[in-house]
Amino acid sequence: MYYIFMILTDISQKITSYSGISLEYQINIFQTIVAFFIVYFIKHTILKIVWSRTEDVKVRYSWNKAITYSFWFIFILVTGKIWISDFITLSTFFGLLSAGIAIALKDIITSIAGWIFLLVRRPFKVGDRIEINNVKGDVIDIKLLNFTLLEISNWVDAEQSTGRLVHIPNSWVFLYNIATYTEGFQYIWNEIPVLITFESDWKKAKKIIKDIVETYSEGIKIKAKKEILEASRNYMIYYQNLTPIIYTDVKDSGILLTARYLCHPRQRRGSTNEIWELILDAFAEYDNIDLAYPTQRIYYP
Repeated sequence: MYYIFMILTDISQKITSYSGISLEYQINIFQTIVAFFIVYFIKHTILKIVWSRTEDVKVRYSWNKAITYSFWFIFILVTGKIWISDFITLSTFFGLLSAGIAIALKDIITSIAGWIFLLVRRPFKVGDRIEINNVKGDVIDIKLLNFTLLEISNWVDAEQSTGRLVHIPNSWVFLYNIATYTEGFQYIWNEIPVLITFESDWKKAKKIIKDIVETYSEGIKIKAKKEILEASRNYMIYYQNLTPIIYTDVKDSGILLTARYLCHPRQRRGSTNEIWELILDAFAEYDNIDLAYPTQRIYYP
């Protein structure tokens, strides 16, 4: 140990002679490096244990975020204690620092405030589908300055993924309305318009569509009732009727039968496809039911 101490002392003296860095600053630098590796080792060990115990992507993501934030918070506290002799003056230091950069970093500070709002108020979380300022997507990441959406809609129909990632500053949560698809109530109302000719047996067509949609929504209705009951603790969500409804209307080209039913936000296009195929197969069995399209009729005297 004595020889090691002598070697370190000799190295320190050489560093001081060449760079002018005092012994006190060298000790602080050494302690900062050691603190970083210790905290990093603890973070890596915890994440390794979590990774070995679960393969759930959401659980791994949540632990990774929590441990990363904790890692940097503890490291900042430790280095603050090392470099600032009077740790109590940290509040004064940060107060003066924030006052000096508030104007220059207004957008960044607002985004950090938005990040705190997202953590505390939690208007949405990772995995939720939202719409903000006409941008729709699934939340796949929330960081200090921005959150990331896996975009849906745009040029793609029925709110399916476009494959693009959209990075949105956290400050948007204070500027625009947020529409969530899954908070409180996990289902949305979807509508399928079916236009048949005036000559068709519209009552028979309406019954066919109703039977098909009711069969599809049989299990969803029970789950939706339970979710509404749970959501009523925090929100005034009230529906008198959760069963599918078929609305009748008259258009220029025929009779419009609109099927309205509950479905999961991510199954909107799939449910539309499945129901349409059943409707087409059912209509094909009847000669007195035909789909309508824009036509012109000419009458000669």
